[in-house]
Amino acid sequence: MTAVVAAGRRILPRGWSDFGRQLAIWFGFILAYQVARGVADRNPALAFTNGWRVLTLEQRMTHHIFELTAQRLADSSQWLLTAASWTYWNSEFTIMGLAILWVYLRRHELFTRFRNTVLFANLVGLIGFIVLPTAPPRYFTSVGFQDTLDGMRGLNHGSGLVSLAANPYAAMPSLHAADSLIVGVILVAACRHWWAKALWALYPAWVWFCVLATANHFWLDVLAGIAVGLLSLAVVSWAPKLLHRSFALIANLL
Repeated sequence: MTAVVAAGRRILPRGWSDFGRQLAIWFGFILAYQVARGVADRNPALAFTNGWRVLTLEQRMTHHIFELTAQRLADSSQWLLTAASWTYWNSEFTIMGLAILWVYLRRHELFTRFRNTVLFANLVGLIGFIVLPTAPPRYFTSVGFQDTLDGMRGLNHGSGLVSLAANPYAAMPSLHAADSLIVGVILVAACRHWWAKALWALYPAWVWFCVLATANHFWLDVLAGIAVGLLSLAVVSWAPKLLHRSFALIANLL
């Protein structure tokens, strides 16, 4: 027991108690996500209607279905298709979770901003899922979309683990798009080597392509997700400064 405590003091920036508190916050968010998923799942007819509306709006705006173009590009190479599918599968929880853990352990001064930005973005996303449940492109097979994950070993939306964690009608906004943007921005700031900064600077665009190529989001979903990510970065960065200035102004008036 003493060795465990000593290891925590040596590895963890603020000890086991703070680490446990951060885990509680993270798993609390996952619980909230499941509640929101349950609410959104109750109206699949509305989700499909909204999905058609998004697709129709895109066609009116561009006269082209760019998601199908991305799918055809991915289908042209088995390597590219596999990479896109695995990126979609792992970016939202595995990569983001490891990124948050690394920042917590190695760049702790950025952790609070990172955590709060992700939580704020996902809170906005949860509201969007409840208010505007939207079926993703993979459900619209009549248009030509295919669920690329069904052809991958160990990857499919119907498996027990995925069906538990995923929201089938959470296309708008794309949290894959929002979270990848946040991860990219924070890790560009956190990494010290130029090649690592370049890698993470390109990471969001790669994820955006992957969610289109795997028929899990419309490009308008991605655009909305980018907006959510930018909003979250701005709010978390500027809110403390605005509060500090407001309190300073009030103090001067008093």
